[in-house]
Amino acid sequence: MICVNVQQKIVQINLKKINFFIPALLAVIIIGKFFPQAAISDKPINIKLIGDIGIALVFLFYGISLNLSRLKADISNLKLHLTIQLSTFVLFPLIVIPFVLWFRGHETWLLWLGGFFLASLPSTVSSAAVLTSIAKGNVPAAIFNASISSMVGIFLTPLLMGLIIHSGQNADFSEFGTIILKLILQVFLPIAVGLFLNRFLDKWVEKRSNFIKIFDRSVILLIIYTSFAKSFYNNQFLLVKIADLVLLVLFCLILLFVIYQIITFICKMLKFNRKDTITAQFSGSQKSLIHGTVMANVIFSGMAGVGVILLPLMIYHALQLIIFGIVAGKKAKH
Repeated sequence: MICVNVQQKIVQINLKKINFFIPALLAVIIIGKFFPQAAISDKPINIKLIGDIGIALVFLFYGISLNLSRLKADISNLKLHLTIQLSTFVLFPLIVIPFVLWFRGHETWLLWLGGFFLASLPSTVSSAAVLTSIAKGNVPAAIFNASISSMVGIFLTPLLMGLIIHSGQNADFSEFGTIILKLILQVFLPIAVGLFLNRFLDKWVEKRSNFIKIFDRSVILLIIYTSFAKSFYNNQFLLVKIADLVLLVLFCLILLFVIYQIITFICKMLKFNRKDTITAQFSGSQKSLIHGTVMANVIFSGMAGVGVILLPLMIYHALQLIIFGIVAGKKAKH
């Protein structure tokens, strides 16, 4: 009984965070619409530099918080890990790619390019672990796969995007090595340094986990403001109609449902136990907003429409928080 009450409190706290973060996302978009100047100029404050430093700190704290001994304990569950990673980097792109090819050349193609960018991203880190914990799944496996996904995504996400966009069209993928190097410096290196510092600072970071979560979200909001402000400033949203946004929301909703159901079917076929099934469902069907914002600014560097490309990811992120928060709460009662 006590355990159920605790789980219910966790769900309530998580939903409160969801209720705060989604309006905050909308707020920074509106600010970017009416006050884009701060993102365009590096005076009096260089927001891009602040964002780059914030990104490095986000992944540094993430590396420090990782517990290698816990990760090693669950490394042998290969069927589960392969299911999650293949869902993240193979199943998602295969489902989305027909839409991208269909809308190629259309005036709203940037939106659907953003849909494929969403599909090519790594799994989310924090919410997958939190929701798995609420639903009484295999939390170490969720953390392990989120970590592996983060590393693999540094290489696979640009590669997948390069397969869709021809060199010189909307983005220059001829310098693939440069993109990888930037992502290694911004994502992989801070995580590696954090892992090295884990033995010294893990307790310090654990005590300040609430502050670090606020810091993470603040960095995401800053990057989103910058991306959308530049897109508004360059009139990239003029071609996006209300009907396109409605279609995009429906697309993200159907995508989330289809991925979740396919993963559930695969888990039944492979005869996973309840804990591993929950882990696969939440870890294999979520996408990382922090990785998306970071990678978009590297992969699409120099493009004016980064805000448009990020729109599908933001919609999907909001839906996965709301819907999976409810699903996890229901699973916790069984």
